[in-house]
Amino acid sequence: GMDGVLVIAVTVLLAFGVVAVASASMHLGERNGEALYYVNRHLIALLLGIGAAWLVFRTPTNWWKKSSTLLYFLGLGLLLLVFVPGLGREANGALRWIAAGPLSLQTSEFMKVFIVLYMSGYLVRRQLEVAHSMWGFVKPILLLLLACSLLMLQPDFGTTAVLLMTAFGMLFLGGAPLWQFAMLLVLAIGALVVLIWISPYRLERVTTFLNPWEHAQDSGYQLAQALIAFGRGEWTGVGLGNGIQKQFYLPEAHTDFVMAVIGEEFGLIGTLLVICMFALIVWRSYAIGERAEARGDRYAAYVAYGLGLWLGMQAFINIGVNVGLLPTKGLTLPFLSYGSNSLIVCCIAVGMLLRVRHENQTVGDGREGQWQRV
Repeated sequence: GMDGVLVIAVTVLLAFGVVAVASASMHLGERNGEALYYVNRHLIALLLGIGAAWLVFRTPTNWWKKSSTLLYFLGLGLLLLVFVPGLGREANGALRWIAAGPLSLQTSEFMKVFIVLYMSGYLVRRQLEVAHSMWGFVKPILLLLLACSLLMLQPDFGTTAVLLMTAFGMLFLGGAPLWQFAMLLVLAIGALVVLIWISPYRLERVTTFLNPWEHAQDSGYQLAQALIAFGRGEWTGVGLGNGIQKQFYLPEAHTDFVMAVIGEEFGLIGTLLVICMFALIVWRSYAIGERAEARGDRYAAYVAYGLGLWLGMQAFINIGVNVGLLPTKGLTLPFLSYGSNSLIVCCIAVGMLLRVRHENQTVGDGREGQWQRV
């Protein structure tokens, strides 16, 4: 009863992720005395993610709907915890993690799911208000800005951009007038430009992105090495494990720049395969949401639409950064990058999509009075 296309696409990406993380991180593990250190942690996170996905799959969407507001404020509380002395853990100049024994909890990752659930509930409760009232359109944005403010204090510009674009897309799908949507989009772009302008390191990233080869030995080093990796890969790649750029040339090769490793070792063919898998996931998300809307469950439909928007948007940003289409920012590639919290949350998203698909199969369509299958 599972969605075969969705499951196959996710499985291909997860398998690619394990292989790419192993290839990109073994030399780092050897430096610490354990070649498979990062691979083992990635596999443990994958098992935890599959378990979490199963639990979510077993949870009715009505429970998500009833708990959506509570979960959103729980997410805000988790974002605040990183600023508590002794709990928050800083790495690479960012305060994004909560120390939990041997594990670290990156609260911003869970906020991505919580914002989708909250926005879905709001769009169902306030459908007419969103479509016909400026205040109905602005109210959820105010709460969203609160979450984004906490993220920017960490700072986490990449997650902030993903949350904003996901929420704006859901408002548009929820019936918000185009002029309101366009006005809000202009304001958001203006705010992001101001944030870039007043922050020296963000401004440096943008200027470096425009011409990375002028800064190939300093601020543009990471992007330049990623582009070299794609260039070496050509059509079919240099072969698994034969990549050179990951060997202490390309920083964060197993996390933010895992796509460059895939491009070098699997070439254009491997890169296009990954992109096609993400396209299938987004397509199935919208197909599942469309079927849920047809049977009258608008909340489940918005959840599916929102999850598809988030996963597709984050993949687009990460790949765009890797190939030099977007300025460099710390954002993982869903299902592939090393990062326990990101992998677990992505698996949870898949569990939610499969739950909506399951209810599409087992709940009758009220208009047609018969059982439907997607």
